[in-house]
Amino acid sequence: MNSAIEHQLHHRTIRAFTAQEIPATTIDTLIDVARHTATSEFLQAFSVISVTDPQLKKAIAAISKQTYVGDNGHLFIFVADQHRNAQIGHEMGQDENKVGGTNKFLAAASDAILALQNTVVAAESMGLGTVVLGSILNDAGQLIDLLHLPQLTFPILGLAIGYPDQEPQYKPRLPKKFMHFENSYQLSTPLIPQLKAYDAEVHEYYDLREANRRVDTFTNQVNRSLLNVPEKRHELLQLLHQQGFLLE
Repeated sequence: MNSAIEHQLHHRTIRAFTAQEIPATTIDTLIDVARHTATSEFLQAFSVISVTDPQLKKAIAAISKQTYVGDNGHLFIFVADQHRNAQIGHEMGQDENKVGGTNKFLAAASDAILALQNTVVAAESMGLGTVVLGSILNDAGQLIDLLHLPQLTFPILGLAIGYPDQEPQYKPRLPKKFMHFENSYQLSTPLIPQLKAYDAEVHEYYDLREANRRVDTFTNQVNRSLLNVPEKRHELLQLLHQQGFLLE
């Protein structure tokens, strides 16, 4: 066990930040961490947008339906970006490319996700709190317009960081036996009886936590999510096509 692992094992999502401003040097350091993340084929097919305009932050908060996104803290949007690589090819006389294909899109999305996670680890090691925002895809079309994203780019995740203004409890994680297998996938069924103890742990967490208490279990959450797709997310494939991806 070391300090880096301690930070990761004690990760908590922070949704309330103080008004303390994050120094520009800290933002620069976090961007440097993102830049040095592992990348597929060394194509570095991602970009990061810092959202500093208050009105733009409010618009993104409305998309995410998370009001705190427009409050204190710093907002990053991590973008899968094959536009830059296509432009390099164009300037070298190569206009035919495969960067809009599924393979290259997944590589760019992976680059963006890995960079975000590295940024989270770095931010938390500096005493900052973080919240990852998949909710920016609630209206990806509007977000693309707001950020003026060109062809062959796509927003993947948002990340809000700041100095914590809350201390939420640690959320219990799924036991290892349901997530880690050796040599082959080995999930045994039925699952519900095996998850009884974990459901009880999650129920206790929701019942005792300081904010937004509710009666719930892990299996109930999963069951509710199976058909729950926010309205605008039905447009994601169409928007990926619009941005030049997954057309093969």
